[in-house]
Amino acid sequence: MSKAIGVLTLFTLLATGMFAQKASPSATETGMIGDAKVTIQYHQPGVKGREVWGGLIPYDNVWRTGANNATVFETTEDIVIGSEGKTLKAGKYGLWTIPGKKKWTWIFSSTWDTWGTNYDPSADVLRVTGDFTKREEPMERMTIKIDSDKISLHWAEMVASVKVQ
Repeated sequence: MSKAIGVLTLFTLLATGMFAQKASPSATETGMIGDAKVTIQYHQPGVKGREVWGGLIPYDNVWRTGANNATVFETTEDIVIGSEGKTLKAGKYGLWTIPGKKKWTWIFSSTWDTWGTNYDPSADVLRVTGDFTKREEPMERMTIKIDSDKISLHWAEMVASVKVQ
């Protein structure tokens, strides 16, 4: 009987440990853009030896900009975003992107509480373009950063960014 309890305990500990580690953990980035407090909630996929750009994430297709739930972008004040200088009103949005070989499109959607790839173009509030560059060192986990003049996404060998003010 004690051997069965020991095996059951070991199985429970192993199963708990496996499920406790998420393949794409959640992350939150918060920063100030002028007077606006901006918060981005997302899940961080890993490279895991895969070809990311043009492979796992195809070019010229809408991407949820992370894993699991849609990425949530929230601003407490209106901000100006993109090289086009468009105003994004204070509020909460789903953040989607279209990675391209020459430019990126950043999409702010009124639908922010959704799972996976449930993108609805009729819910687009704003679309702007941004740039990308190569990273000196590849980054295993996708990471989003907020600076006073840009928002950037770092993953694998690339950094995509969009201007903000």
